Amino acid sequence: MIPYIGAMTVPPPNSRSDAFIRVLKGLLRPLVRALIAHGVTAPVFYRLVKQAYVDVAVQDLEDGRRTVTDSTISVLTGVHRRDVKAMRSEDQTEDAALRAKVSTLSSVLGHWVADTEFTDPNGAPKNLARTGSDAPSFETLVQKVSRDIRPRTVLDELIRQNLVALEDDNTISLKTNAFLGPADLDQRIHFFASNVGDHLAAAAENLVREDPPFLERAVFYNRLTSSSVDALEEQVRALSNSTLLTLNRDANAFQAKDKDAEDGTERFRFGLFFYREDEAAPNADKDGDETP
Repeated sequence: MIPYIGAMTVPPPNSRSDAFIRVLKGLLRPLVRALIAHGVTAPVFYRLVKQAYVDVAVQDLEDGRRTVTDSTISVLTGVHRRDVKAMRSEDQTEDAALRAKVSTLSSVLGHWVADTEFTDPNGAPKNLARTGSDAPSFETLVQKVSRDIRPRTVLDELIRQNLVALEDDNTISLKTNAFLGPADLDQRIHFFASNVGDHLAAAAENLVREDPPFLERAVFYNRLTSSSVDALEEQVRALSNSTLLTLNRDANAFQAKDKDAEDGTERFRFGLFFYREDEAAPNADKDGDETP
């Protein structure tokens, strides 16, 4: 069965909050598992939730229809006005260094598997010499992304994360596990926030809009054996790798064409995931169970 969130029946206005609150438990359980695993306690999470309420309310009020005051935000969110005032005055600067690092490494790998200069006729990433401008090299690859960072710095980081290998002929090869994502915990946390955040943003927009604007599809079945799910997962991995590589090549070509355009201000994220669970296991999460 292939459900589409836009085809769901919208509950009556007076039951929307109650209906949404009932599903929050299912949404929060996996997040709370991750919070506990990373030592984030409930009081810290409560403060983060209140901060998010304040941030979103401020953003929504900046449309100019209402004055952005602490009192208005407090009424909209239920956050005490004293806390609103304190949170609005806090420095909300993100970790720019981490974001820049993730962007650089992702862009280098993206160009390596997409740009025809660095791939063979079959589309596979070539082994690259460390330096040189006459032929494709790791140096020219990094310079395509940025001339403000040393190629050796990028190479050392990719080697540290076991994403590239130094071959006997002194060339650099891209390891297959590079497609699985970074080994660095900080970067995995960054992608956790970005990927899940964009997916949730798309789902939330589809839920609140009468005409759902975003693609969101899923296939789900239960009452399957482990071997059957193994076969399906193997198929999904093969299909997803092909899809992602194709989309990466096309997006790379569009970016090269659009990067200097005045209206080149949009971004996108397309993601895939596969989740499996033994529903007979003692700790299986039954929240949100769906049977096609």
